[in-house]
Amino acid sequence: MERALILIEDISLGGFWADFNEYQKESKVTDTKVVINDSRLAFYALGISDEAGEVAGKVKKLYRDKNAVLTEEYKKEIIKEIGDVLWYMSQMCTYLGVNLEEVAKNNLEKIKSRHARGLVSGNGDNR
Repeated sequence: MERALILIEDISLGGFWADFNEYQKESKVTDTKVVINDSRLAFYALGISDEAGEVAGKVKKLYRDKNAVLTEEYKKEIIKEIGDVLWYMSQMCTYLGVNLEEVAKNNLEKIKSRHARGLVSGNGDNR
């Protein structure tokens, strides 16, 4: 299986490459294990939604405030928010006992299958 690689950018680290499984392993040490009504799963799901909203907000402001001109500086701001989405996704995967890399691989297979069958657009989970 091909390894999914992501670039983790951190000025203090000088940047390094990691696969999703390595990211998941490293990121879980920063999990504060917050519980909402006896559920860490709810915290992770709400975190994904919150951070995805921040991504959407950055894109909205790109069009509203910046005439849709995407500078390198603003691109970095959006990427930071995408990274926060990734963090919550990783914690949810850890909680569910699944590798983030496996989720990514399965999703890509699903999307490729839909594309091959002309079902990328439309509704329903099992297209």
